[in-house]
Amino acid sequence: MRAPARLRGIRARLTVTLVTLVALTAALLGVGSYVVVDNRLHDQFLADARSQAVFDLSELASRFGLSTTSTPADINSSGFREAVQRRDVLSIVDDGGDVSPVDPASLRAIRDRIRPTIDRGQLAFAWLTIDASPSLVVGGRLGSTGAPIYFVHDATELETTLEQLRLALGGIALLLVLVALLAARAIARGVLAPVEEAGRAAEQIERGDLSARVAVSSGDEFGTWAERFNRMAAALAETIGRLEAAEAQNRRFVADVAHELRTPLAALVAEASILRGDLGSLPTDSRRAGELLVADVARLRVLVDELMELSRFDAAAERISVEPVDLGRLVGTVVAGRLPDASLRLPSEPLIVETDPRRLERILANLLDNAREHGDAAGVEVALEATVEVVVLAVADRGPGVPSDRLGQIFDRFYKADPSRAAGGSGLGLAIAAEHAALLGAELRATNRDGGGLLIELRLPVTGSLRGGDLPAIGGSDRGVTPIAASEPTT
Repeated sequence: MRAPARLRGIRARLTVTLVTLVALTAALLGVGSYVVVDNRLHDQFLADARSQAVFDLSELASRFGLSTTSTPADINSSGFREAVQRRDVLSIVDDGGDVSPVDPASLRAIRDRIRPTIDRGQLAFAWLTIDASPSLVVGGRLGSTGAPIYFVHDATELETTLEQLRLALGGIALLLVLVALLAARAIARGVLAPVEEAGRAAEQIERGDLSARVAVSSGDEFGTWAERFNRMAAALAETIGRLEAAEAQNRRFVADVAHELRTPLAALVAEASILRGDLGSLPTDSRRAGELLVADVARLRVLVDELMELSRFDAAAERISVEPVDLGRLVGTVVAGRLPDASLRLPSEPLIVETDPRRLERILANLLDNAREHGDAAGVEVALEATVEVVVLAVADRGPGVPSDRLGQIFDRFYKADPSRAAGGSGLGLAIAAEHAALLGAELRATNRDGGGLLIELRLPVTGSLRGGDLPAIGGSDRGVTPIAASEPTT
């Protein structure tokens, strides 16, 4: 099972953090080591070159009979330069001209960097590139007034050594980063293993497996966390079990009550029908009581029938029977028989889908009853329209509507917008409509309308072509569909 994206992100951040720390540490140590070695080697090379220059300008020069009065020609003819050359050190006597064993550009660089210090009677040096080679140039005079002499020491070997050191340190740093990457991935995987296991357990619980638990594999903070997770999961399973048992008990109670009421209710209905036929012969006071009794028995019969219908849904005993249905004809028939005063808008072309006509009739009848109960029958609007993906059957009224924060509850059982429950109806009609819609794979949506009223839409998905043409005409005739306006719900 792949880890969740968020967990993979944490693992990646932890790995990157550890690798970055190792990389920074390696870089700091490598740079620091290189700087120390570089300074040490350059200082040692310079110290040796300065000592040799002091020796050459004093002891070696005197051996060849040179003094402060010796001219550049005297120095060049004395053999002094050949003696220095035998140590692989190039010597240059500055006679003011451009004749030199080095190229003119290098000679100009030497004069610009060293000659001013030499003219003040001091020993000078500079790290320069002479004839394309890294070099250390040390210069001075014979005594304090003699001709300037420059000693050029080839530093190629020194720079090669430092380059090899840079490569070695870079390779070591890269190796450390690779090792750190492998180690960091292993550490991150080990550290986050309990979190991954908890994620898998939570996913199992989400799918309904309340027995999922996290193994307690350590005595540290993760072990304590795993124990608390398991206690939470156990408490959740116990709570859900109690709720499911209570819900099952309530459903059995409703089913049992509805079943037990059917026999005495049948007798009451028969007696009420007899009484209804004789209401005209009763005294005025008794007639009113008889009318109320007949109406109450009728309402009780509707309530028991609805409870029995819900109990069949709870027992998963309902099955759908699919057949080709002309939705326009079905809607027109139901509206004409249930609420003829409603305004009806249908597509101009036949709209035929494969569905269960009995359940569609039940849904539409309940929506019409709800609209009539909460609004003026003449103000109820019914519209049918379709797209390539969905058929929408809309029923709208101009009643008081529903508070925006309660729109999601109107399809709950026994829900009434009026908390006093004084209004008529059992509060089961929309719940039953929602159950039938779910069996058809459809959805009921409710929104408040601008200007007052409630709009309920049945959205029935279309899985194939519509037989009356892929799409019905929307508008373009007296029976064309005009969508019913609704306001966006607010919370």
